[in-house]
Formats: sequence, C-alpha cells, structure tokens
Amino acid sequence: MQIGALIRRAAVHFKDAPCLTEGGRSVSFREFDRLTDRVGNALLASGLVPGDRVGILLPNGIDCLVAYYALAKAGLVRVPLNARDPVDSHHYKLSDSGSRAVIQGGTAALNTELSISAAQLEEFCRSGSTEPCAVDRALDAPYRLGYTGGTTGQPKAVTLTTRGELAELSAFLTDLMPDIRAADCFLHAAPIAHASGAFFLPSLVRGARSVVMAKFDPAAFLQLAQSEQAQLTFLVPTMLAMILEQPGVDSAEIALRRIAYGASPISPALLKRAERRFGRVFVQCYGQAESPMVITYLAPEDHGREGSCGRPFTIAEVAVFDDQDRALPPGETGEIVCRGPQTMAYYWNRPEATAQAFRNGWLHTGDIGTMDEDGFFYLLDRKNDMLITGGFNVYPREVEEVLLAYDGVVEAAVIGLPDEKWGDRIHAVISARPGLDVKALQAFANERLASYKRPKAIEIWPDLPKSSANKIMRRTVRDQVIAQVLAAQNGMKP
Repeated sequence: MQIGALIRRAAVHFKDAPCLTEGGRSVSFREFDRLTDRVGNALLASGLVPGDRVGILLPNGIDCLVAYYALAKAGLVRVPLNARDPVDSHHYKLSDSGSRAVIQGGTAALNTELSISAAQLEEFCRSGSTEPCAVDRALDAPYRLGYTGGTTGQPKAVTLTTRGELAELSAFLTDLMPDIRAADCFLHAAPIAHASGAFFLPSLVRGARSVVMAKFDPAAFLQLAQSEQAQLTFLVPTMLAMILEQPGVDSAEIALRRIAYGASPISPALLKRAERRFGRVFVQCYGQAESPMVITYLAPEDHGREGSCGRPFTIAEVAVFDDQDRALPPGETGEIVCRGPQTMAYYWNRPEATAQAFRNGWLHTGDIGTMDEDGFFYLLDRKNDMLITGGFNVYPREVEEVLLAYDGVVEAAVIGLPDEKWGDRIHAVISARPGLDVKALQAFANERLASYKRPKAIEIWPDLPKSSANKIMRRTVRDQVIAQVLAAQNGMKP
C-alpha cells in the first residue's frame, strides 16, 4: 500500500466533499488528489528523482499539506521544517539530511540545489501534469525524516518509512480516534510540521474535513471551534492552558467530542479544569520522534487514573527495563522501552546512535517510568532531566505538578542550579495570573513535597520560553536563570 493510493481512494469515496479548509479557501477530496498529482509531477520534472530529500518550510495551511503529500506520491523524502525555528536550524537540517531542494514561503536564502518559492508552488498547482503521480516506494525505504528535539545536543534525523506511516495510521484509527467519520471536522491548531500533521491522514481516509489555523491563538481557536462546530482536535497542554484562561471559554458553544493531547506532560490540575469545561472527551497519546505519537494512549474512560499515560497501542509492545536491559515487574521504576512496526528504521547517518537506541530489539525511549498491575504506564521524567540534590533523585515533573495544582499558576518549569553543597539546587520558574502570592505558593508546595524536593526559590515570569512545538524549554529557562545569577554577581544587568 502506498500513501498516494489512500489519497486517490479518498477522492473516489468522498468526491467533492470538502477535504481542507483554511480561512476562506477550501479544496475537495478530488481537488486535493489533483493538486498533489500536479505538484508531484512538477517536482520530478524539475530534476528531482525518487529518494531525494526535500525540505518544506511553509506555514500551516492547505499548501503545506499539498506539498507534503505531493512528495509522498513522487517518491521524494519529506524533511519538515518549522517556521518558528531559527534560520540556523533550517540550515542544519537541510545540510544534515542532504536535501537537494526546499519548498519555502519565506525569503531566507537556504543552501540547497533547488529553492521553490510559494509562488512557484502555486504555479506547479496550475501547470503540473494531471497524470497520476504514483512512484512506488519500498515499504522500508525512507518516507520522511523527523528531527528529535535536540535536548542533549544537535537534533538527530529519525528515518521513518511507509510501513511506519501505515502503522501509525492504523493505530490512530484503531485506538486514538476510532470514531472519526465522514463529515466530521478536525480542527488543526498545532503546527502541521509537528504533531497535528499526524492527524490529517486519518481524517482524510475517513472523509473528515480538516480545518487548519494558520497560527494558534486561543481566542481564535474558541471562535473557530464554535463557528465550524468542530468535533475533533489535537492540543499541546500549554495550548489547552491558554484556552482555559480565555474570558469566553465557559460561554462558547463547543461541540468537541474528542480532544487528543500529547507532545508534553499534562498536570493533573490542568486536566481536571479541562474536563470540568469540556467533559471527559480527552485522549492522551505518548510517543516520541523515534516512535511518532504511538507508544501508549489513555482513553477518555481511563482518565480517572491520575498521572497515567495509558496502555500500549494495539500495535506496540511496551515494557520497563533496568540499566542492564532486564524487564522490571509492575511498580518498579526504570526506562520505558517499546517495539513494533511504528518505530523509526534508524537515525539518518548515525549508526552508533542507532545501535545505542535499539538494544536487543527494543527502542530505548530515555523516559523514566513505571507500570502498574493493570498494565497502565506512568511517566516520571526524562532520564537526562533528573536532578540530584543531596544524593536524592528529584524528577522536575513531580515538583511542577504540585506547583500547577495551586490556583493561579499557569505554567511551571523546575530546574537545578549548580550548588557546591547540594549538587542541584531546586529552583522553580512559573507564569501566573495577576496577584499570585509566592509565599503562599511556597507554603503549599512545602506541605506536599519531601524537604529535598522543595524549590529553594520560586520566580514569576510573564511567560516561559517554548519550542516551536509549544513545549516549555527547561534548558532555556535554566540558561536564563544562570545568566541572571552571574550578571547579579558581576553587578551587571542580565
């Protein structure tokens, strides 16, 4: 099965029903099939050959998805670039992947053999050959390259295949969004270049309409969800927190029956607020670049299990291993590992890193967690984010969840600052509603945390730095705090 065949099938099944909407523009399933044929053929006519990597740097919208799936039909390998990332990041990824071309809507000069502008892409849509573009790609050949977050160094390119893409699609339709159907509306508010893009193909094959926001804005989200009567969406927890802070959130007439969330942990306090407003419609997906979106999921009916990231997807096998790669029994803490058809094939041009990630046939996620007696998994934190203070292990997420449970705290990041005595000195940075009493928050946290887990200081910032995928960047917070400390010691402004 080729991805292009799914697009052609959808055109036959759903014909002139709306497939994609962006602002005042809409294309049908037939039009989407024709546009991806035209662009795919035009890309091949420009000198590209199947297997070539092509960067895509386009804003959220119809053109971005046309380009994505034109590459799929043409046998070209997608290298998605996020418009919110700096230009240096684009240069690095294009060079690291060996991309021959880039399709971009901006004006930055990116070093590739071919640079296709948004205007040229529009011309391809008009003038490309209308013949079916159908390059057969081997199921285990590269389909797209997704980059890791780069939290421990330069991002690594994860090689994802058609087999993996079809496995992810099956997992979504079986477990995550089993009730998606024709005439539903899926509201894409998060970046297409990141997690939200994974929900387009399930929507397409079931005949659901995808409404794409060019840029997330919480007030605009509520307005669009109401006007379009969207039934389905995906949100990062930070986005959900921003929506709940909107003045009109309680009066908006929302029809959402399933809200998927993931890409970063959610605090129990935020989830409870969200369920009070929207109902028990939330489904969590836990994955990572190496196993996109598909490791475990927490169904709406299981959300009474506070702190759980759910059970394994039907197609995934998941376990908890110790440092010697031995399976641990329920209740023991170790590294979460998984295997299945959804995982990456390998890291692009990094055989040593691939061998380290895949040991004994299992993908080692780098996440620390446990499994209970009923097979539900619980994430504690990233291995690399664990703090050690006075010889005790502290997981930032645990402290953050306590802070977020206090009324008025909107965001939280817990970091470790260098300390001669303790090793890591626990420090918290939050954003909050006006009038929050830091001393009362500190007392609240002290009542609920062991002494060694308590923040030694809590700072309030207007907001916390976030990645292009709306994840709070602990490392950036730490760097900024340390810069402030050093500047203060030197009598300088940071």
